[in-house]
Amino acid sequence: MRIARIAAMGFALAAGGLAALLLSPDAGAARDYGSSGAESTARAFLASLSGDQKKQATFTLDSRERLDWHFVPRDRVGISLLTLDNQQIDLLGPLLASALSPEGLLEARGVIKHENILRRIETEAGAAMASRRDPGLYFTSVFGPPSGAAPWAWRFEGHHFSLNVTLLPGQPAAIGPLFVGANPARVLSGYEAGFRLLAAEEDLARELVNLLPDDRRKVAIIDGTAFPDILTFNDVKARPLEMQGLAAADMNAAEQKQLRRLVELYVGRLAAASAKDVLTRLDGAGFGKLRFAWAGSIESGQKHYYRVHGPTLLIEYDNTQNDANHIHTVYRDLDRDFGGDALRQHLATAHLSKP
Repeated sequence: MRIARIAAMGFALAAGGLAALLLSPDAGAARDYGSSGAESTARAFLASLSGDQKKQATFTLDSRERLDWHFVPRDRVGISLLTLDNQQIDLLGPLLASALSPEGLLEARGVIKHENILRRIETEAGAAMASRRDPGLYFTSVFGPPSGAAPWAWRFEGHHFSLNVTLLPGQPAAIGPLFVGANPARVLSGYEAGFRLLAAEEDLARELVNLLPDDRRKVAIIDGTAFPDILTFNDVKARPLEMQGLAAADMNAAEQKQLRRLVELYVGRLAAASAKDVLTRLDGAGFGKLRFAWAGSIESGQKHYYRVHGPTLLIEYDNTQNDANHIHTVYRDLDRDFGGDALRQHLATAHLSKP
């Protein structure tokens, strides 16, 4: 029953709040857990675990495991949905809601449910990987004791989804890297045929590149061939990429508005306080400094890649695998991934203050 519940709902719906957040964004918006609720929700979740489960789920903040994030099917640390009972899964819900918006929760649910679709497709094709496609294989890890007075972090991760959250006293949750993927991007068979999990991520960007007149489009398209994957892959620190493409400052008002819509689609996955912080820092650094870069074909159904790159954030999208039917997206906060400089400064200050 527990596995069926996970499979049916993506991840089980918390009676206290996640049910509303997942089933109805409007209802979820009325109840904001916010980053301030992360400590209490994490403590409640950890308190529900047995001794052995807690050993699996908890690590020190300086554990190497905290930075070892990935989005492929592989062995993972943490406690999986498969090993949690219904009450424990329900207690996990508000923790996820403390970092993700209602829209972000729905997207996470979609990724997890998509494992059933991929398993059906690969089973029919006789693929060896089919047995590893399981909506229960999403793992939660907590790094450091949840506290309002000291930094700590947590991660929720499985195939095509990795949410990394760092909490520093008195600051909005630092969220990043945040990876979301879809395979297939468009379901080609079965009763789900035609469904597109990350449709807006593809469509808004293609609308933007098609808005551009020839002279500006030539600047935006940095390569006629799409890259085979997101360039930063699972880097702990996003590698420096060339500031290529068309600057927002060189776009007209309609093009800038479309770029803003695209950025807000990705940032809109985050809980309200974190999203506000991201956009405030983006505007402070200068929205005009953002660059939009495209590689590959601009025709639907063909291999393509794009990125939005600026002083404070990096968004990458790639759809090249499986004949351009397999999407990888990542949001990187260039200031605050894994807590960034703020966490390093906090830890250095705390160390210096010790007698």
